[in-house]
Amino acid sequence: MNLGCCVVAYGPRPVVHRGVPSYRNPILPGFYPDPSVCRGRDAYYMATSTFEYFPGVPIFRSTDLFNWKQIGHALTDPEQLPLQGIESSKGVFAPTLRYHEGTFYMVTTNMTAGGNFYVKTTNPAGRWSAPVWLPQNVIGMDPSLFFDDDGKVYYTGHGEGERGGIYQSELDIETGTLVHEPRLIWKGTGDVWPEGPHLYKIDGQYYLLIAEGGTSYRHMVTVARSPSAWGPFEPNPNNPILTHRSRPDHPIQATGHGDLVQAPDGSYWMVFLGIRPTPSKGHHLGRETFLSPVTWSDGWPVVNDGKAVELTMNGGSWLPRNAADRAIAAEREDFDDTTLPLQFCFIRNPDPATWSLNERAGHLRLHANATTLTDLGSPAAILRRQQFMNCRVETQVEFAPEHDEHRAGLVVRAEERNHYELCVTRNSGIRCVQLRSTIGGNTIVIGSAECESNPVTLRIEADPDQYEFSLLTQHGERRTLGNIATAPLTPNLSTGFTGAMFGLYATGQGAPPADFDWFDVRPGPGEHGASSD
Repeated sequence: MNLGCCVVAYGPRPVVHRGVPSYRNPILPGFYPDPSVCRGRDAYYMATSTFEYFPGVPIFRSTDLFNWKQIGHALTDPEQLPLQGIESSKGVFAPTLRYHEGTFYMVTTNMTAGGNFYVKTTNPAGRWSAPVWLPQNVIGMDPSLFFDDDGKVYYTGHGEGERGGIYQSELDIETGTLVHEPRLIWKGTGDVWPEGPHLYKIDGQYYLLIAEGGTSYRHMVTVARSPSAWGPFEPNPNNPILTHRSRPDHPIQATGHGDLVQAPDGSYWMVFLGIRPTPSKGHHLGRETFLSPVTWSDGWPVVNDGKAVELTMNGGSWLPRNAADRAIAAEREDFDDTTLPLQFCFIRNPDPATWSLNERAGHLRLHANATTLTDLGSPAAILRRQQFMNCRVETQVEFAPEHDEHRAGLVVRAEERNHYELCVTRNSGIRCVQLRSTIGGNTIVIGSAECESNPVTLRIEADPDQYEFSLLTQHGERRTLGNIATAPLTPNLSTGFTGAMFGLYATGQGAPPADFDWFDVRPGPGEHGASSD
């Protein structure tokens, strides 16, 4: 049984979430928004959106809903994911992941190149198919698939903008053609941006779960039901079933865009996005993935017994005892393999000539090009999400810049207009380490320290409200170049949908190669499972 992927043969029944163990939210910390989940074979699988980053749409696997491991990406080549020249927060929007008769399907929207499409595979950790592009008609974004028990496949999505609604068509899944023009099936409860729809069949009823209110502090999940997939849909009288909009001081905000799944014990769960505001009211980590139990009352889903979703939650009767005790481990990448770990990604479609793991053993070599971090191109850079409010990030780089425009080092990136660089460069001919801040597209040098030693270790230490940038010489001397607030990297949730990324980069036409020996990310005080050293 795969909720949302095929018919649920038995309806909602009382299931007590009586577990003593607890689990931690978010279950995917860092920039992992718009989650979609399904059960396939012997495990759960989840996908999230990626916008301008490549590869696109990470695929995660879990056997318990609480511990997730990335196993691949659904979009791994430019044919599937053209991103050339796009602005940040464009590109790939919310995916839906479904499993049906041995095949996984991922449907999503490339907002800037082609619109809605799906890919499929029998091995979610391997290569996915070429894209099947769908007719646009009135369906604009957030497409979803539902496989009914009579063999019909429904294609459901948002249409007609801010005051639009949910549209649906029957779909020929083999060819990608629509059986008929999409029809409006529900406009939601009346708030803006009725989007992110998912259709399910439970106990003979069709349930339509959507997001409303916009993906900001008024975000929410609402639900309606009907005996027909075409409606009319009866709204839940207790809508919204999930929102924190009336809890401005709660540590989790902007909750919405949910997807349901059922566990082997019959219990229901919802994954959804949310943000964790900092004391300075920023949320630079972006939209993350959270989890809550779902029960049923009078045939309606109830999220967390109608209470707010917390950072520490009751885990359920079947939760493995060790799930509550799992530690967030440090991650050190020594670049000894011939491929990059799955958590790394590129800004837009990468130029293969800009990076290598083979040219110097045990190093990531970046070949700078003329593209800077402020350009809408493909810079020589690899990045991974910032997942911890408190953490330390370090790398050791060997780089011999010849001109002032040659730079290589660490970056904290929100988008092309907002990022911080800690880089080895030259200033009036003198080799140095610079701290550069770019906010709103305007770059200033915050601090600089002469540094003739090579290689050099660069360090960023983060807490919820600021980053501290420093260098460590070969002799162990530490020099702090400055502190910068995290808040300016907070996305504007009306137009910006990503989160902070840590990365390694090089820039400057004609620059010599930059060799990175290792890249270390270590959770700090206050992070679950972090050591005290």
